[in-house]
Amino acid sequence: MGLFGGFNKAKKENLDKGLAKTKESVFKKMTRAVVGKTKVDDDVLDSLEEVLITSDVGVDTTIRIIERIEERVARDRYVNTSELNVILREEIAALLAENEDNQVGDFELPKDKKPYVIMVVGVNGVGKTTTIGKLAHKFKAAGKKVVLGAADTFRAAAIEQLEIWAERVDVPLVKQKMGSDPASVAYDTLSSAISKDADVVIVDTAGRLHNKVNLMNELTKVKNVMQKLVPDAPHEILLILDGSTGQNAFEQAKQFTKATEVSSMAITKLDGTAKGGVVIGVSDQLKVPVKYIGIGEGIEDLQVFNREEFVDSLFGE
Repeated sequence: MGLFGGFNKAKKENLDKGLAKTKESVFKKMTRAVVGKTKVDDDVLDSLEEVLITSDVGVDTTIRIIERIEERVARDRYVNTSELNVILREEIAALLAENEDNQVGDFELPKDKKPYVIMVVGVNGVGKTTTIGKLAHKFKAAGKKVVLGAADTFRAAAIEQLEIWAERVDVPLVKQKMGSDPASVAYDTLSSAISKDADVVIVDTAGRLHNKVNLMNELTKVKNVMQKLVPDAPHEILLILDGSTGQNAFEQAKQFTKATEVSSMAITKLDGTAKGGVVIGVSDQLKVPVKYIGIGEGIEDLQVFNREEFVDSLFGE
């Protein structure tokens, strides 16, 4: 089958479409990097380094990728520029594999954790509520009973948006009025989920980052309260990032991983940007697996991240 064989055709077509802007940008730059060259030499590698950095892969990750390719070129002695895409795909996929989650499959859950509790973090405007709604839809479509919790009580709009998604997906939502204690909402959400024999609980939290100490204290309080009902909750802390902001998303990720124990990431809005390379850099630098990617506005346009499919969509012929 090969490293890049056996893709789900419909899913892969959606991914190709969603990453089209990034791919077009990368290919134009790659073409300019190798024009008139037949052999991968220092000049080509310097140009490739510039391609990756300007594609929002990030400086440190770019250096790691270039070093991998340099080792490959030294080992193989002579590498044609026509082979560069294949080598690039293989080395980036290998890099991403180092941080890959031990995920069973599309929207499956560990059988020994019920309810499975996901606490969602991220600044306002990154697509947090939309991602929660799409996740709820995907889990429900997979036959899971889902309960949502509106613990971002600092913005009335956050509660209202989540309410709209809960109605759209037809799953129960636990909420209180604006200004309520987020920990209290989280407790009520888990209590409701347990009584309903739910499979998965998704708890939204406040999207503020102006004061890391306050944020850390608040999230710690939410976790402690949830653990009164589910001792090992939350099982996952999912950070939502806006891929269209490029290196700003990387900076947000760094700040959130300092403030709380982020265990997975979802990167949204990749369809409207040429900055899709940020997925590679964020995963590599933070050593936190990218679990989901958003490649469109539709309810189905949230995918489980697959590293082979991703690099093939970006660098495939």
